[in-house]
Amino acid sequence: MPRRVKDFIDISEFTSLDDLIRYLETIRDNLPPEHQAELKIRGDEVFGRRLTITYFREQTPEEAELENKYAAGENGATIEDLRRKLEDLPYKLGKANGS
Repeated sequence: MPRRVKDFIDISEFTSLDDLIRYLETIRDNLPPEHQAELKIRGDEVFGRRLTITYFREQTPEEAELENKYAAGENGATIEDLRRKLEDLPYKLGKANGS
């Protein structure tokens, strides 16, 4: 079963009210089932403000393939395997680079 991911849509502060209403209706009508959409105002006086819509959607096949490719790490190693390898590395206390 594919995993759900959170996606974002930003609408700049320089949008007319009519355009904003049209954008929001279009977005609402095209959201996937069980989207859990939220609308927030983000930003500040320096960088500007924007409306941000977040919602959940299913992963695309390409995203799922990339996640499977990189999820197991190098040669199927888990985080715990890599941690153990790092703990087994020999090291000497003292100055670095023989200085």
